[in-house]
Order: sequence, then structure tokens, then C-alpha cells
Amino acid sequence: MRRLSGKRYWIVGASEGLGRALALRLSRAGVSLVLSARDRGRLEALAAELPGAVEVVPCDVSDRASVAAAFAAVGEVDGMVFLAGVYWPFGAKDWDAAQAETMVDVNFTGAVRVLGAVVPAFVARGHGHIVLTGSLAGFGGLPGSIGYGSSKAGLMHLAESMHADLRGSGVDVQLANPGFIRTRLTDKNDFAMPFLMEPDRAAEEMVTLMRSERFGRSFPWGFSLVFRLGRLLPDALYFRLFGARG
Repeated sequence: MRRLSGKRYWIVGASEGLGRALALRLSRAGVSLVLSARDRGRLEALAAELPGAVEVVPCDVSDRASVAAAFAAVGEVDGMVFLAGVYWPFGAKDWDAAQAETMVDVNFTGAVRVLGAVVPAFVARGHGHIVLTGSLAGFGGLPGSIGYGSSKAGLMHLAESMHADLRGSGVDVQLANPGFIRTRLTDKNDFAMPFLMEPDRAAEEMVTLMRSERFGRSFPWGFSLVFRLGRLLPDALYFRLFGARG
């Protein structure tokens, strides 16, 4: 079991939603935190609520210079959790090029920018803990998920590749795949969201993963089976079940 108390973690995407809830849980568990997101005001408001040691380092993951400056300011950490993300729901018939590009640039390429700073430093010293946040939507193509689902699928593949490459290096990589979480982002959805979780419940799942030696955790568990088993279906059956109607 991984000990988190007394460690120093950098949370990227900490200002609201799951990131905020995770910061609260980790701080109460004795973790020293560095909080990053674009909005300094929200970060400072969160920092004022935390019981433990905390620093605020604003960062825009869509800007390479901002990421480099933030990493330099953060200094040495034991781990990094990437939670930054944006989301707009639309399908291929209503393609919004700007929104699709932004989702990929923040959700996937943003993670690549941060990892480009973190991974070499962790590898050089021989230890570190990286937690990436995928999604149940990343397990397979879904209607109405242009941009978001693809960006999360890319991040999930990246986590698997890193885990394979870094085994035995002292650098641990983990992947959390949540379902629907009640946040400002899911408030945009106009469809039913089964097993909708509150951010604190999802943060509890994240902490359970972080304390374990497992690579991945998909949650809620029962709901995640639908998506995980869907990958085993023949294409014709998969798209009959998951594809758009009409």
C-alpha cells in the first residue's frame, strides 16, 4: 500500500470539480500540495480551505511556456496528478472545429506538455508517482463525444504506454477512469447520466487508486463493466448497441 501522508503532490487542474475534491481529501490525509490551474483566484480560495501545507502555482496547460514556468516554480514533488480538462458535448453532424481542437489540446496535449517536464525529472532521480485521468468515454467510440472521448482515449493509451515503459524504473504510472461526475462540465449534458457521482465520491475512488499498487481503476465499478466489456464485442454488435439511433 502506497503511503501518501508526508508526500508532496502537484495537482494540475485543481480549481474545481474532481480536482478540488481531490485536493481536499489529500490535504486532510496529510499530503502537502501544489495547486495549479489557470484561475489564481479559485486556487487561492481553495488553498484557504485546506488544512495542510499548500502552494498555488497558476498554469495554462495549453501554453508550453506557462507549463515550463510552472514546473520550475513547483520544484521537486513526489507525484503529479493531471486533472485539467474541458468539455463540450456534440456529435460529428454538429462538428465544432474550435471546441474539438480545444478539447484535444487541453485534455490530451496539455497532459503531454506537463509530462514532458515531469517524466524526465522523475526518471533522472529514479522515483515518482504519476496519475492520469481518463474516462469511461475513452474505452470506445460513442455518439455525441467528438473531441472529448477521443482526447481521453489518447490519454488512456499514453498512460498504458508509459506504464509499460517505466516498469522497474521507480516511476509509477496510474490511470483513473471515472464515469459521470456532477460538475460544471456535466451540467452541459441534456441526456440521462447513469450512476452520476458527486465529486467527493469520485475523489475517494481516486485516493483508493493512489494508495494501491494497481495500474488502473475504472468507476463506478458496475457501470464501468458496460464500457470495458464493450471493447470485446464484434464491431457490428458494438455499433448496434452504442451507436446513434436513426
